[in-house]
Amino acid sequence: MLVAVRVIAVTVVLFLCFALAAALVRLPASSSASDQARGAALPLLAVCFLQAAVMSYLILRSHWTGWPLAAAVFVVFYGVMTLMPQSDSVVFLTRLPTGTLPKLFVMGAVIAAPFSVLAVLILGKRKGESATVRQDPQQRRPTSEWIWKVALITLAYVCLYFTFGYYVAWRNPAIRAYYGGVDEGTFWAHMGTVMRTTLWLIPFQVLRALCWATLALLVIRMLKRDRLETALVIGLLFAVMTAPLLLPNPYMPEAVRMAHLVETAPSNFIFGTFIGWLLTQHRQTPSLAMQAALQ
Repeated sequence: MLVAVRVIAVTVVLFLCFALAAALVRLPASSSASDQARGAALPLLAVCFLQAAVMSYLILRSHWTGWPLAAAVFVVFYGVMTLMPQSDSVVFLTRLPTGTLPKLFVMGAVIAAPFSVLAVLILGKRKGESATVRQDPQQRRPTSEWIWKVALITLAYVCLYFTFGYYVAWRNPAIRAYYGGVDEGTFWAHMGTVMRTTLWLIPFQVLRALCWATLALLVIRMLKRDRLETALVIGLLFAVMTAPLLLPNPYMPEAVRMAHLVETAPSNFIFGTFIGWLLTQHRQTPSLAMQAALQ
């Protein structure tokens, strides 16, 4: 019951952080913005609950405490909620009012900074014996292992990104109308168009895959749990942070938002679970570790 009360408190704090950020960082508004804002309170509360629940689990299960934990929560929360989704917006959302994208990045920081500190305090992780951050011995892996795992991660992300992007999003007429494109008929024809007209998009997504992997590694170091739990936490984290697409906004029609939500939530969950499983080392039981040491 105490944990439930604390999670509710974290949800309220996140809701207030969104309200504070909206007041401080005034986004350019359209004529329908005021009407949408009046109906956004309940969806925003639901989004805050989903995000607060996942972040609370991460904080409570972390071996870190105090300021190291708050700093890590800020990086993870800002990176997954703002940096990664808005990096895609920089490329594709070209019809936003002037100054909107920089303000979205600032707004994300204004939300993440107080939330990270207050969430750690509310959840009782202000201080403890594990506050010192030490390098995880499991991260000391051969260079060759890092090379093939990073290559596999980037390949997996690019495949998921373009597969879900075409079959879930691009084949939706609302998406094509919004971005001004046509359906080439098949996935391979679509990829041919991408390679002819926007070849730079592939290395750009490789760079984003590396950023996702960096965030996942930070979560792995925070948790130091078994492989299955870590993989599921990262998958849920990456998926739930797409929840703001549930919120009405004056820049993207509802049909487009919902299509992107159906596209990104499952693909992010699959990718997050995959890299969490791949990058988390199998932990030996004490008896097996002792036998290995004796050998």
